[in-house]
Amino acid sequence: MILTKENRNTIQRKLIWEALKRLNHPTADDVYLAVRENYPNISRGTVYRNLNQIAEKGELQKIPIPSGPDIYDVTLRPHYHIKCRRCKKIYDVEMEDLPDISRYITDKHGFVIENHEIVFQGLCPKCNKNGGYNNE
Repeated sequence: MILTKENRNTIQRKLIWEALKRLNHPTADDVYLAVRENYPNISRGTVYRNLNQIAEKGELQKIPIPSGPDIYDVTLRPHYHIKCRRCKKIYDVEMEDLPDISRYITDKHGFVIENHEIVFQGLCPKCNKNGGYNNE
């Protein structure tokens, strides 16, 4: 097969999707490093550009994380996340989306809320194995 620009983009995008499905809440850099293992000639810019294009199409969520790089999530349903302050891993929070938050902010402050992201912070079970916040 002769690699044309269209074929290469398809191959690169396929490898990016495979990495996204394998990784849990990866950063763009995580995806780049995973894809590079099988496709060493891929550039960081290509991965970042493809991730942004996929997110802009609504096929992937790009989630801003306070004091950290954005993450990508293949789960499209509305949901929240929690970041472990020790190991820095991101987890899904299993709870209902809170649409009333948007209505409350709109009613009280005059904003028209189009979307919201909530990222909780704390300790994951592994980092909190002794059951308290004082075991730094």
